Amino acid sequence: MSDAASRARVLVIALDMGDERLLRHWIRERRLPHFASLASSGAWIRLASTAEVLHTSTWPTFATGTSPGRHGVYYPYQAKPGLQLARHIGPDAYGASTFWTMASAAGRRCVVYDIPETFVDSRFQGRGIFDWGTWAWYGEPSGQPAGLLQQIKSRFGPYPLGFEAKRLGLAWPDDIEQRLLRAVRYKQRTARWLLEESDWDLAAVGFCETHPAGHYLWPAGADDIASGDASRFEPLFRVYAAVDEAVGALRETAPSGTVVVASGDGVRPNRTAWHLLPTVLRRLGYACSGADPADEPARSSPSLVSRVQGLVPAGARQLVMNSLPWRMRNDLGVWIQMRGLDWSRTRAFTLPTDLEGCIRINVIGREPYGIVEPGAQYDELCDEIRTRLEELVQPATGEPAVRRVWLRNQVFPGPRQEQLPDIVVTWNDKAPFVSVSSPRVGHVEGTSPDPRPGTHSTTGFLLAAGPGIGSDQEGQGHLMDVAPTLLHLLDVALPPFDGTPLPTVIGGRVAPEVMPRAATEVR
Repeated sequence: MSDAASRARVLVIALDMGDERLLRHWIRERRLPHFASLASSGAWIRLASTAEVLHTSTWPTFATGTSPGRHGVYYPYQAKPGLQLARHIGPDAYGASTFWTMASAAGRRCVVYDIPETFVDSRFQGRGIFDWGTWAWYGEPSGQPAGLLQQIKSRFGPYPLGFEAKRLGLAWPDDIEQRLLRAVRYKQRTARWLLEESDWDLAAVGFCETHPAGHYLWPAGADDIASGDASRFEPLFRVYAAVDEAVGALRETAPSGTVVVASGDGVRPNRTAWHLLPTVLRRLGYACSGADPADEPARSSPSLVSRVQGLVPAGARQLVMNSLPWRMRNDLGVWIQMRGLDWSRTRAFTLPTDLEGCIRINVIGREPYGIVEPGAQYDELCDEIRTRLEELVQPATGEPAVRRVWLRNQVFPGPRQEQLPDIVVTWNDKAPFVSVSSPRVGHVEGTSPDPRPGTHSTTGFLLAAGPGIGSDQEGQGHLMDVAPTLLHLLDVALPPFDGTPLPTVIGGRVAPEVMPRAATEVR
């Protein structure tokens, strides 16, 4: 459109690990009035998601409208060609542009605030806050333009939560519910101020507090809210109720525009066996113990780890690790996890994770110490490992331990697939995992280092209300469809995506240059 004043206005509220089943339950109980208003006046779309394979790939997929094989991001610590060990990612890991960068390039005025797992981008011409109130820090807190974050800090003070995702295995604060409630209210105030101080056509605001709420406030041992004592979910409800109030407040900033609420996954009980997978690979002979790897120098010297391990009593080591800068602490953690492998005999090894099992093949020419030939040998090894993993049994139930073994080059083709695990294992989570067994492996037992009662589910949702969207509509789609849908609503010509605009949301309108979807297995 040539007249900027007549452009569509689109407000996106992104819920990190926001759960559709919980929302529907509390909407039916008439306890979330603003979510209920959106649902009754617009469309509710259930979204298939890349979280079915790689849970932390959801936000890059949401932001770019492409699959992990194209955008290349799935976890804070990833392998890439030329490195033997995983490293913390940076902006260069992304192989696709975010929808707000594309919208700003098309002349749309944009504001973005705390969309997880994204970075400052010099091509983005709008106003942005990154990694300020997110749950998992992929970068440093920053603003665009540079002084914007300082304005928020000066006016509203610091973000009040006080800790983030890389505390895996550590005790969480006793007052976590109150911290989360303060954080949601802070996000509401600061986001509303930012929107009221800005001229915008597109605004995207991330409420990441639902992510730690799902991990830490999910009732221990509960299957879901419908199958047990619903009162045990009240701490989690109170966080969602605070977000509901925020949705109502932010919706007031776009009274005649389109409001979209979206999440790429949800919450379920934390029952996985990723912590047992390194031992399984060793028992099967794929990963071999031996000398420490002569890897390229890391940002944190291994000699420092050795000194910490040798000089500090075992009970105090975690305190020492916690006192280090977070990037150094986590680089050290990755190095400790993988330091005992003999690369001259290791054909496959695990990558850092906290849910699914992630396996990297030690490929000649990709890994500095690779021993597996690419091509036929690689394919045969992947198929063999898949077969061996499918033999594993969950002793607590007598059922297969593995729900599915995914081969990356089959499920996520694309130019960035070499940054992903070669094999991904998703678990049959009907019961907690203490052990797995098979005739080849024997009995492998161990306690998970992750005590959090809740973890990520595999589907997301989208709620949308506004001009041209029918009332009380239901539909199906994929997380990759969100970015092209938003650009379509803004009348921005669409580049090649893996997703396509959602018909229920765009209301039959046709935008130029809508490209066909690239086929992916997880759709």
